[in-house]
Amino acid sequence: TMKMTCYYQNYREVNLLVVHCTATRCNKDFPVSTLRASHKARGFADIGYHFYITRDGETHPCRPVHQIGAHATGWNDKSIGICYEGGLDENGRIADTRTYAQKCALLDLLRQLKTDYPKAKILGHYQLSENIRKACPCFDAKREYAQL
Repeated sequence: TMKMTCYYQNYREVNLLVVHCTATRCNKDFPVSTLRASHKARGFADIGYHFYITRDGETHPCRPVHQIGAHATGWNDKSIGICYEGGLDENGRIADTRTYAQKCALLDLLRQLKTDYPKAKILGHYQLSENIRKACPCFDAKREYAQL
């Protein structure tokens, strides 16, 4: 019998682009390797986000977008998770610590993802539900990217 190839095997419905932060201090490095180790320690197969933006503005692809992430319980199946390094000031207080390079990289990435998923809404993690008691991503992503 002939095996039929499904051209839609990599397709999944994405209606949310969720922005996160690592909730780490802006003066302490949190490289991809450390993020990976912390997610594996929590029992994940690998990094739960699809993209990770380090302070230098580099965008690190983590999970393929066609794969379900592990970043926002209850919303993973229809979302893409994007995380930036930081979210706490030098004293460990909640702050928008994004560097200029991170802001540019995040904007570029979200523009691209909006091209790929035009119906997707951009929200910060805490904006998914009023039951989420986190400040993550420590800025108002919904407002900042409302024009995209």
